[in-house]
Amino acid sequence: MNLDAARNFRFEPVTHSYSRRDTMLYALGLGYGSEPLDQAQLNFVYERDLHAVPSMCCVLAHPGFWAKRPELGIDWLRLLHGEQSFEIHHPIPPEGTVTAGYEIAAVADKGTGKGAILHLVKTLNDAIAGVKLATIRSVLFLRGDGGCGSFGSVPTEASALPEQTPSQTLDIATLPQSALIYRLSGDYNPIHADPEAAGKAGFERPILHGLCTLGIATRAVLATLANGRPDRLGSLSVRFSRPVFPGETIRTEFFTIGGQIRFRSRVVERDVVVLDRGTIAVRD
Repeated sequence: MNLDAARNFRFEPVTHSYSRRDTMLYALGLGYGSEPLDQAQLNFVYERDLHAVPSMCCVLAHPGFWAKRPELGIDWLRLLHGEQSFEIHHPIPPEGTVTAGYEIAAVADKGTGKGAILHLVKTLNDAIAGVKLATIRSVLFLRGDGGCGSFGSVPTEASALPEQTPSQTLDIATLPQSALIYRLSGDYNPIHADPEAAGKAGFERPILHGLCTLGIATRAVLATLANGRPDRLGSLSVRFSRPVFPGETIRTEFFTIGGQIRFRSRVVERDVVVLDRGTIAVRD
């Protein structure tokens, strides 16, 4: 990677108009509507009193695959999405127009042969009301770019979760077609739909999007800790640890540690952790 190019790279602002249909489609990709008599679920998939799932902020106003830009020199074929966080400043409207600004805030070099960590910060604003909606941070593991050098301030890494019994859990089943529904919200990477492409990437079959798994964890947070109210979720951060195959059940486990609400998510069928080191802030 060209460190100076990354430090000085400037994104063009992104504007995105979306409809209530887009909001409902995003929620359907997370499995909302599985309980047709559950009003808390219907509020995300039915136009009357429609709410947006807070994690939708991660997919609005996407900048495209900027890491392929030749001047950056990133070995993009070896890029992995390592962590994701969002902080909600104002509830995401169920429809509207948003603008997003992006910044490469930091690069942490792990050393030659060990890769580098890139921190991308997105600020999402309501283009009509002029208010800041959310701050979203993506942490990208650049496996082929160790030895490139570092810059910027890197946030403190989330601590590991202890091996203890969770205070609460919630199981959410995904559908065999979950990835095919979720990709309609904007991520058309073929490894989530095409068995041949998934095989070339080293997977036995198409995998679920990492941000879909994060969205399902957000759904578990709202149902378990926020009485289904999206306005109560202040922030969420998590590390991606393993992929999910569509059709598997995701169990989200909650812990209270040192005054913080922490969580992880695991696939029940394989008993593997797929989201780790999660932290949540819930408003009263």
